[in-house]
Amino acid sequence: MLNLLQALAGDSPQSSPRLTKRASVLSGMAASDHGDGHEAHERRPEPTCEGNLRILQKLDCGHENVLCVKYSYDGTLVAAGLVHGAVKIFQAHDGSVLYHLTDQEVRDAHLPCTSLAFIPADHGQKYEHLLMATYANGVIKFWHPSSGSCLHTIHENRQTLTASFSPHGDVFVTGGASAQLHMYDTATKKMVRTFEPSPDKTVMDGHMLRVFSVLYHPNAVAYPGVFLSGGWDDTIQFWDSRVKHSVRKIFGPHICGEGLDIDPEHNHVLTGSWRKDSALQVWDFNSTDKIKDIPPDFNSCLVYCCQWLGRSCITAGGSDQNMARIVDRGTLQTTGRLVDLPGGVYCADNSHHGNVPKVAIGAANMVYIVEKTGS
Repeated sequence: MLNLLQALAGDSPQSSPRLTKRASVLSGMAASDHGDGHEAHERRPEPTCEGNLRILQKLDCGHENVLCVKYSYDGTLVAAGLVHGAVKIFQAHDGSVLYHLTDQEVRDAHLPCTSLAFIPADHGQKYEHLLMATYANGVIKFWHPSSGSCLHTIHENRQTLTASFSPHGDVFVTGGASAQLHMYDTATKKMVRTFEPSPDKTVMDGHMLRVFSVLYHPNAVAYPGVFLSGGWDDTIQFWDSRVKHSVRKIFGPHICGEGLDIDPEHNHVLTGSWRKDSALQVWDFNSTDKIKDIPPDFNSCLVYCCQWLGRSCITAGGSDQNMARIVDRGTLQTTGRLVDLPGGVYCADNSHHGNVPKVAIGAANMVYIVEKTGS
């Protein structure tokens, strides 16, 4: 297992606390979240909500930790990617298990599912819930959940850690344990472009280290082919699909998970960094100027994932304190928290339906469906 930790970290596990932590997440051995053998036998408190938040469903993923979670576009399904590669799909309204997606290649590799993305469906068509999953061995699979069939497999020569479809779903971009981002045609599954930094290291028009988050701008009319990426090199890179190198950047955010989101209405970028200070920040998309630092909760945590929640709130979750919280966008105050979780919050996604969408939060082997209550 030590070799796996070294491979995932790209360095010796002793070389950096940041590398050690993230490698432990991907291997399912987050020691600081699960404690030693003595602590494992202690009775843990049940996860509870504080403030204007309540738990609707608890989705049990068995003996495997959850590393990524995603709602379907119509909000009816919740998919959870597990540490040994399987994907479980639940009915959102009652938490029942509908599908268990795996095949011989996934079972043989026994490596984490690192990201999930439902393929966007054209307006007016029936949702088919086709799902793309990426894996730590560089595999990208396209699943038809209702039949349990893998429709297509792509093999990248690296660990693939993140992927994002364009708003229309015609192309997608992947990132991982290299400085390159790869764009594929969704229909043909063929790579059509690679984005990377120029040879001039003083320019930094691209990433220097691995990439953990890629996200298209949701407004395809105003920003066609524009997407962002973030990772370990403490930059958010802005990409235009017509250009090989990034067109501008934000310095600062240390992204170790899905800690990147775009609000198309205000054109604000939300970043979540795995660090104690300045973990949650808001930036202007056009100018790249920092708008504000969101104050930490009184029990601050290292942020892995964050999202805009409707028009008025923000969600964020992480490790160290093993919690997720809802922040009011206007006052910047925490209005609700999910605490006493059995492990770090490595992933979260909201349903994008209603004024205040429901949120799926992954911690240890559970996914908690929560919603904001009151005004």
